[in-house]
Amino acid sequence: MVGSDQRPVGPIRGALAGLVAAGLALGVAELVAGAIGRSVAPAIVVGGAAIDRTPRWLKEFAIEHFGENDKKVLLTGIFVTVALIAAVVGVVATRYRRLGIAGAALLGLVAAGAALSRPQSRLIDVIPSLVAAAVAAGALAALLSALSVRTSTAERSSAPGRRAVLVTSGLAVAAGISGVAGRQLQNLRADVGASRRALKLPAPAKPAAALPEGAMLKTPGVSSFYTKSADFYRVDTALSVPRLTTDDWKLRIHGLVGREIRMDFDDLLARPMIERDITMTCVSNEVGGNLVGTARWLGVELAPLLREAGVNPKSDQLVGTSIDGMTIGTPVSAVMDGRAAMLAIAMNGEPLLPEHGFPCRMIVPGLYGYVSATKWLVDLELSRFDAFDPYWVRRGWDQQANIKTASRIDTPRPLSRTKPGRIAVAGVAWAQHRGISKVEVRADGGAWNEARLSSSVNNDLWRQWVWEWDAAPGSHTLQVRATDGQGEVQTDDRAEPFPNGSSGWQSIVVTVAS
Repeated sequence: MVGSDQRPVGPIRGALAGLVAAGLALGVAELVAGAIGRSVAPAIVVGGAAIDRTPRWLKEFAIEHFGENDKKVLLTGIFVTVALIAAVVGVVATRYRRLGIAGAALLGLVAAGAALSRPQSRLIDVIPSLVAAAVAAGALAALLSALSVRTSTAERSSAPGRRAVLVTSGLAVAAGISGVAGRQLQNLRADVGASRRALKLPAPAKPAAALPEGAMLKTPGVSSFYTKSADFYRVDTALSVPRLTTDDWKLRIHGLVGREIRMDFDDLLARPMIERDITMTCVSNEVGGNLVGTARWLGVELAPLLREAGVNPKSDQLVGTSIDGMTIGTPVSAVMDGRAAMLAIAMNGEPLLPEHGFPCRMIVPGLYGYVSATKWLVDLELSRFDAFDPYWVRRGWDQQANIKTASRIDTPRPLSRTKPGRIAVAGVAWAQHRGISKVEVRADGGAWNEARLSSSVNNDLWRQWVWEWDAAPGSHTLQVRATDGQGEVQTDDRAEPFPNGSSGWQSIVVTVAS
């Protein structure tokens, strides 16, 4: 270049250089992760490590306020944080180039450390982050050089030269292309959609019983008896939904057993299938919350499978491990006592959705999901509660947790306005594996009124209820409580979800006005 010379790079251009370098590093890392077939891009491994180290109260806050969007919020926070750090690194590099470039590389090295800290990690998992470190350092150096060169000695404008614009634009485009290509490559390597479409569900050897008349109330506003699969609640720690096909799925049953069992998905399909309607509840569900749903599940009964393996009498905990390393411990007694514990492959007549555990998950009615519902299940170990603490137990939650009796008002909605007259107060109640025998509602602390229940189907399901209320003008407080199938009345003692599930009566305030 004729007559070119160097000029200082201002903080704005330095910040831009840091952002573009970080974007390219993340994009190339996605591409490398796709090439090695592991979901270990820097944002994912850092996010997973962050989840493992997040205080319990903050996790509960995220679930309560963001619901199933908590992972999107976390990932957004990670990207925003990386962007801010990258911009700062870029500004530092305008004055202290070596220090700034070292800082860019350090971000990738931190991600590599996070990759090694993850459950089920392999040494290969650090490669995307190490590549990101090298790319971030190299790209930042190249951008700073381009931004500091004048196209001619006559140029005195503060605007960047053509070379700087071309280099910056080119690397920014490369960042976007590599990121998208990396994600597509990961999808192609494990085409879960094609695997789901190819799966032909076998007919159940033990189909679910037909619903009796009156099992579904026709009250507007009450929750549907069955929850659509796409609407079913999802609470887990997987930032990126594990991509596991039926061809890749394997299950190992081992530990305190007479003989180890290994099986692939064809072996699983060859076994007799049961079909059951089951309501599931998350332990994080607040009083009156919506982290509960009902589906018709299809799967292999778990108890006969464990009998084949030969359960050692010393074993009292069944540890399920997912493909991403999550561990969940379930009482062996709950699996073997006759309830419909299963390895589920379908819900509501279709193969499991990826976010709900495709191709196989575990379900044990009557227990909160954190002690029973391992998704993306690949390992079952017969163990003891005094020998191993699963993921959530290590974080202070109880080792064992039966679902507590609960009830919810679906209509009218809290803080809603309605006209005077007869109003249908309705909702659902559940006490899985014990059933619901009665629901009562009261207004303004008065006498309890027994609601009309939907017909009982089985003890593992919720029941809908409705009470006709003669509403007078004014502000009113409505409360609901349920009685389980064993005659125990839902407690009014208020408890937060930690450490074994929330409790208390739901109270809502409504306004009645003409």
